[in-house]
Amino acid sequence: MDPIESIAPYKDSTLAMLLEAERRGIEIHYMLQDDLKLVGGEAQAVTKRLHVKDAKEWWEISEEQLISLGSLDVILMRKDPPFDMEYVFSTYVLARAEVAGALVVNKPQALRDMNEKAFISWFPQCAPETIITRSMKDMKEFLSKHGEIVVKPLEGMGGKSIFVVKSEDNNANVIFETLTENGRQFAMAQVFIPEISQGDKRILLIDGDPIPYSLARIPPTDDYRGNLVVGAIGEGRELSARDRWICSEVGPKLRMNGVIFAGIDVIGDYLTEINVTSPTGIRELDQIYNLNIAELLFDAIERNLK
Repeated sequence: MDPIESIAPYKDSTLAMLLEAERRGIEIHYMLQDDLKLVGGEAQAVTKRLHVKDAKEWWEISEEQLISLGSLDVILMRKDPPFDMEYVFSTYVLARAEVAGALVVNKPQALRDMNEKAFISWFPQCAPETIITRSMKDMKEFLSKHGEIVVKPLEGMGGKSIFVVKSEDNNANVIFETLTENGRQFAMAQVFIPEISQGDKRILLIDGDPIPYSLARIPPTDDYRGNLVVGAIGEGRELSARDRWICSEVGPKLRMNGVIFAGIDVIGDYLTEINVTSPTGIRELDQIYNLNIAELLFDAIERNLK
């Protein structure tokens, strides 16, 4: 995970998982990317024993030790994006731990294959019209065709570098140049969905099955981004029939590829992202609906261990 002192405990999904592990009497080992290594083909890490509780002084670390990662039953990969090459290198270490017998959640191959923006292209029936391109000419033509679009990089989180562009916007060219680095890197453009004003719905799926409620993140009046970190307000919603249909399209593919915990984003009736690296939303939904989503997750993990 990221450094434990850097997380916000009141809303952190990783802490929800840690609390459930503690409740079940599971031995918890804490590690950062810096702690991972491959030695003669064996995945190893310097880990620290971790205890947590839902209180003001909520964590305690002790007993640093070097272990073979294959000796663990389960490894939860909860490092936040950006999904850069260091993240990819970490998945190589985790893949060797998987070969040695550990269940890695989510599967390292899936983490590499399922880019959170690009993977919606596997479900065009669910998504708004989208292009992924390095070409500024393509971006301009897409804008001309639709009049209002959303453009964003293929990596990142929390609404970083997401732009809404209209055909009359004199900044369009510089936005396209910046996102594609003048045609040297891929970026995404999607048709603008006006229903963003009603919220960007985060739907959590466990082993391919959705939690029956979403967390709608409603943007502030001066922003289009439905991200809590930039000021959106979270509101609970029951899944609509369309939400459930999208989950029925996406869920089996996630399950087949070893993704036990995912978060998909839906605006209006359209799938816009599939988050498999470090999905969030557990604690907010738990609080609104008196749930224990981490309990359902650990039940699924235990089923996958058998």
